[in-house]
Formats: sequence, C-alpha cells, structure tokens
Amino acid sequence: MPLAHRFIDYRAAVLIVIANMIGTGVFATLGLQAQGVRDGAALLLLWLLGGLVALCGALSYAELAAALPRSGGEYRFLSRVYHPALGQLAGWVSVTVGFSAPIALAAVALGRYLAAVLPVDPVAVAVATVLAATALHAFDLGLGRTFQVVSTLAKVLVIVLFCIAGLWHVLAEGPAPGSASPLPSGSTLAAIWSAAFAQSLIYVSFAYSGWNAAAYVADEVKEPQRTVPRAMIHGTLAVTGVYLLLNLTFLLTIGLDDLAGTVEVGALSAQRIFGATGGLLVTLVLGVVLMSSISAMALAGPRVLQAIGEDIPGLRPLSKRNRRGAPTRAVLLQQGLALSLVLTDSFEAVLTFAGFTLTLFAFLTVAGLIRLRRREPQLRRPFRVPLYPLPPLVFLVVSGVSLLAVAWERSLAIGLTALMAAGGWLLWRLARR
Repeated sequence: MPLAHRFIDYRAAVLIVIANMIGTGVFATLGLQAQGVRDGAALLLLWLLGGLVALCGALSYAELAAALPRSGGEYRFLSRVYHPALGQLAGWVSVTVGFSAPIALAAVALGRYLAAVLPVDPVAVAVATVLAATALHAFDLGLGRTFQVVSTLAKVLVIVLFCIAGLWHVLAEGPAPGSASPLPSGSTLAAIWSAAFAQSLIYVSFAYSGWNAAAYVADEVKEPQRTVPRAMIHGTLAVTGVYLLLNLTFLLTIGLDDLAGTVEVGALSAQRIFGATGGLLVTLVLGVVLMSSISAMALAGPRVLQAIGEDIPGLRPLSKRNRRGAPTRAVLLQQGLALSLVLTDSFEAVLTFAGFTLTLFAFLTVAGLIRLRRREPQLRRPFRVPLYPLPPLVFLVVSGVSLLAVAWERSLAIGLTALMAAGGWLLWRLARR
C-alpha cells in the first residue's frame, strides 16, 4: 500500500471503531430485548456481558491483525488460517451482512426516528441517507475521512450530554412510571437463565459489532501492527462505557411496557426527558448520530471488496481507486446492496439474520486464532492476547451459546445464512473462472 494512502492515524482509527459500533443497535434493540427479558438488572447485564465478549473478541482480532497486517478483516484471516474458499465466503458475508445490512438497518432506524416527530416518509429518508453516504465516500478519500472524524466526535459528545440530561431528569423528577429498576431483584436470576436472555445476546452482539473495524482498513493505517490492535481495544472499552450509561438512561426514562417491542427507543426517551419540542430537537440530533455510523460503515466496508478484487482476477475492477484515492466501484456496489435491503423495510428479520451471521463468522475467526497459534508458533506476533487462552475461550463459549439459542428458536436465520453462503460460494467460483 503506498504511504500516501496511509491516512488513518491512531485517533482516526479509534474513531472508526467507535463510529462503526455506536449505531442502530444501541438505539433500537433494547425494546426487542425487553419483550422477553422483563428485568432491568438482567437487561443491563446483557450490555455488560456484550462489552466483555466484544473486548475478548477485540483482543483476539488484535493479535491476528498485528500478525497479518492487511486490509480485509475476516477475508484475510480465514483465508490464511483455514482455506481461501472460507475466506472468500467471509468476504461475501462482510460485504453483504457485515456492512450493507447494518447500513440498511441504521438508515431504516433513522427514517423511523424522524417519522416519529416529523411528517416524512421513513423509507424515503432511509434511501436519501444511503445516497448521501455514497456521495461522501465514493469520490473523495479526504472528504469522507474529514466527515467521519468530525461526525464521530460530535456523536460521542451528543450521547454523553443526552445521558447527563436524562439522569439529571431522573434525579429531579424520579424514574418514569413502570420503569424497570437497574438493581437486582428476585426475578433477576430467572431472567438471566431464560432462553430469551440467550437470544437477546444476538441483538447485543449486533449492537457491539464494529469492534473489529480497524482490521478492515489496515492497509490505510499508519503503523498498522501497533495502531490497529490499540484502536480496537481502546475503542471497545470506550463504547462499553457509553452503552451502559445510555441503556441505564433508557431504562429509567421509559416504562417497561412502553419499551417492549419499540424500535424508536431513543426518540421515546428524548420525549420523556425534554418534552415534545425538546424531544424533536434531540431526535434530529440522534439522526446525525446514526448518519455518522452509516458513514463509518461506508468507509470500512468497501476495503473488503477492494482486498478481494486484488486477489480474484474476475473482480479486479473493485480494487481500483479514482484520482482522489477513493475505491469508487467498491463503494457503489456495497451501497447498492444496502439500498436493496432498505427497500425490504423488514427491520427485526434483517437484524436477527445479521446478528446471527456476524456472530458465526466472528466465532470462526477467534477459533482460528487458537488454530494459528498451534500451526504457526514461529509467526511473528507484535501483539499477543494477554491471559491467553482465556479471552478467546470466553468469546467462543458466550457466542456459541447465543448462536445455539437462536438456531433453536429461529431456524429461519440458519436457512438464510445457508442460502447466502451458497450464493457467495457460487459467486466466487464464477469470479475465479
């Protein structure tokens, strides 16, 4: 990779991780979790456990990224550890599910948020958002980077101020009627051992997805063997703290019955804290927060397509950059896939499918860390997982339990994953020919 294209420093890499993580999941999934888990302490434990699992995953990916410092994420890792065919399938998953689906979900959530306070068509808003992100990243590398840094800093500041205002409102006015207490009660243990708790881990895993974002853009990171691991670990720790604070605010400002099944959780909480007029303003600001997430995924995702295009002759056009350094064709393809998912407007189904599939391939990648240690002990590893093998084993056990729970209750997710895998395998076979 030419040094001129290594434009991502440590700060920008951390912000890419944070921007990819903080998005639709934390603003839209608490209501889906509350449908089955009716205990406030258990709901907060879900988010704490999700942060712990994400950190274990980030530590594992950090070792792989330092040892194999190339863009592409799971595409590079699984190709090296297992077989190129599995790596190519992982690349297909990254493009379609890892980035296009979350972009679509964030755009749909943004449309629903705005439609809750303004007379707008949510689908039209979602389409316009995807097109705007495409314009930011498809043509000018510098423009996309500048927008990403500024919007992510604004996002974190807005969320922290929102939480401070919400908790101040709770101290002054008391919790919302019917809200769930964050303190453990007699029902907490039963809620933790329920099937709904295990299934909700998939929603939480989706909300935390993005902790590996820096690995997708390693070719454009300065000193990638040092910067990428630090960015993933520090970004994950920061987001875990933000998520716990934000979900505590939601639980105390929304009644549990109103929360259950609601997608527009942030908008509902804003209306309770600031009233109708203030809620409108905050909802518009939350829209900017979601736009930052969409932009971050539009920045990271095409780098997987670009890496694949470098390796497969039939997809070589996807690796090309324009005069301003942007991988235009890769961005247009990914955003086109996202746009097609937006038009389905099926939020919960896409969310469950995306969460299941991303968790499955992260599971394979972390298991690959253990395999690579045994197979290539002489490989230079500038970063090693502390307390190995505990972090990867924690990730594998918790992720495995949530995958089994979803597979048991929602076989549709397995069927869709199998169909997508078959389609990806066929695509790569045709491309190689």
